[in-house]
Amino acid sequence: MKKTLEDIELAGKKVLIRADFNVPLKDGEITDDTRIKAAIKTIAYVLAKGGKAILFSHLGRVKTEEDKAQYSLAPVAKRLSELMDKEILFSDKTRGSELEEAINELPDGEVLLVQNTRYEDLDGKKESKNDPELGRYWASLGDVFINDAFGTAHREHASNVGISQHLPTASGFLMKKEIDFIGSAVDEPKTPFVAILGGAKVSDKISVIQNLLTKADKILIGGGMANTFLKAQGHSIGTSLIEQDNIQTAEDLLKQSDGKLILPVDLVVASEFSNDAEHKTVSVDQIPDDMMALDIGSETVKLYEKELAGAKTVVWNGPMGVFEMSNFSHGTVGVCKAIAGLEDAITIIGGGDSASAAQALGFKDDFSHISTGGGASLEYLEGKELPGLKAIDNVEED
Repeated sequence: MKKTLEDIELAGKKVLIRADFNVPLKDGEITDDTRIKAAIKTIAYVLAKGGKAILFSHLGRVKTEEDKAQYSLAPVAKRLSELMDKEILFSDKTRGSELEEAINELPDGEVLLVQNTRYEDLDGKKESKNDPELGRYWASLGDVFINDAFGTAHREHASNVGISQHLPTASGFLMKKEIDFIGSAVDEPKTPFVAILGGAKVSDKISVIQNLLTKADKILIGGGMANTFLKAQGHSIGTSLIEQDNIQTAEDLLKQSDGKLILPVDLVVASEFSNDAEHKTVSVDQIPDDMMALDIGSETVKLYEKELAGAKTVVWNGPMGVFEMSNFSHGTVGVCKAIAGLEDAITIIGGGDSASAAQALGFKDDFSHISTGGGASLEYLEGKELPGLKAIDNVEED
């Protein structure tokens, strides 16, 4: 069992917190503050216990000097200040005497946000490559370390793994919630356990499917990846997106699944990749040679509703179609509604596009848990050990 911030002394401590403030920006304005809100519980707990909070996060990818202005964390400091109704100090530095002085002068119960950790990537990718000296330096700025950034738990960076190698390390509340929901769903799911996998590519989900075949009762397939499976079954899929190199893999997975893999029975096809394109719903046996599949059809939605009935654990990763286009969002909406209507079920969205879809379509509050980390969630579902999670101290056994 991993330590949480409730397991360590915080009073009078300089508490380094790795948060996930990798938020979308447009013209310098934050367009979705979900990840900022998700970090507040951990920050507030540290302050309530008499600690001072020093926050670290990355934002975007910083490859040039021009990127630094685009990906400054200053807007995050402003928004966090508004949400917490208190001043959040902001240091425009990632190292140096100015940063050290600001931290040393920070009173207990106050918060300082350090500039984007990926500013350090301009000089040899020191953050992204977990430079030992950088991790050691950041650790020297605090007394204890709280990792609350599940979104980067699958990355071995200086700001998560590097710092943890030099300080007592525990998870924050958000990290704990992710571990509790996704970890229990994968390792000890309440049954029946149904997984729903969508998205464009089979190659992105091969390891997930292989792992879930040993755990789930059913795996429902949608999105562009369904085309490759249908091709493996011998269907003509017109001009639909497929991965030619993975047709044999899809065929092998179908054989291994012993009926657990459920494929669409009808699809919404279009003449081109456009919301305004001519489109219609056809059986998987009747896809025209000059049309492409862009969504699952209404009969498939009914089939998936039936497969979901009575499920006690549901994990969903990947939309059922091109949900950004209204004419091809009905499959994703239908699946959302089906999951939202389940009673006494643990329902989890594994981050990424499916999380964006659920939020955009108004289903944000209808799931037990929506993960903040797409890539981390996917690797967790694959059964991989996440470096950021591994680096958190274990609770000592009596």
